[in-house]
Amino acid sequence: MSAHHHNDALHGHGHGDEPGVHYSLKDYTIGFVLAVILTVIPFWLVMGNVLPPETTKFVILGFAAVQLVVHMVYFLHLNAKSEGGWNMMALILTLILLVIVLSGSIWVMYHMNANMMPGMGDAAAVTGHGMHDMQ
Repeated sequence: MSAHHHNDALHGHGHGDEPGVHYSLKDYTIGFVLAVILTVIPFWLVMGNVLPPETTKFVILGFAAVQLVVHMVYFLHLNAKSEGGWNMMALILTLILLVIVLSGSIWVMYHMNANMMPGMGDAAAVTGHGMHDMQ
């Protein structure tokens, strides 16, 4: 018996003995394609000025949230069945942190746009640069 197999035997587990948790090239390909799509669409929304800037910000944050879940499921293999449910706890914690980060990002973007450089409106008339440069 090799050292690797002997070590697995001592810990009471081997490779692939968790039921229902098997990942294939197909799973990784699906995750990759979803990640590319979830990256290309927001890029297209910004570069094509498809939506108003305020709407675009929220749509991008939504795509980022979905992409995080795709990465967790397809690349980190977090699901309710693996590791005795502890991965589900990690997923819940990540979703809570995601809500905090996204809501904080929205708050910062709103207040930064509203409160930064209060005299910019007057300077825009003189310099020819408007608020669109900051958005």
